[in-house]
Amino acid sequence: MIETIEIETTGAGLYEFTDRVTDWVGRSGAGTGLLTLFVRHTSCSLLIQENADPEVQIDLQAFFHRLVPPTDDPTMAYITHTYEGPDDMPAHIKAAMMPVSLTVPVIDATLQLGRWQGIYLFEHRSRPHCRQVVLHMGGT
Repeated sequence: MIETIEIETTGAGLYEFTDRVTDWVGRSGAGTGLLTLFVRHTSCSLLIQENADPEVQIDLQAFFHRLVPPTDDPTMAYITHTYEGPDDMPAHIKAAMMPVSLTVPVIDATLQLGRWQGIYLFEHRSRPHCRQVVLHMGGT
């Protein structure tokens, strides 16, 4: 079973879509197996992260912004790929550092996430985008 879902972003940040994945797994008739998620873009990532305290997402975004600032920051003067804007190459670097695919066990059509875990798209670009995530459920 394969499905592609779209996630509209409004700029850099973490966008939880656990409910959409949970709904699809339930509707798909999936029993037990592995769910693979894959984002079809090179300037965003996928994460499983805490979904109880929104400060976690704020701090993650701040950390990666500090780690890889925009190319108009003097510390990034060595970057040559700048024609798509000051956030583009840093977005590619962040996506190279974080996962673009995830695997989640599914038992009896239930995602086996921990109590405080959620599935997020981590948008690294400043402007809005429509991102595609492919879901593939493999049974046992």
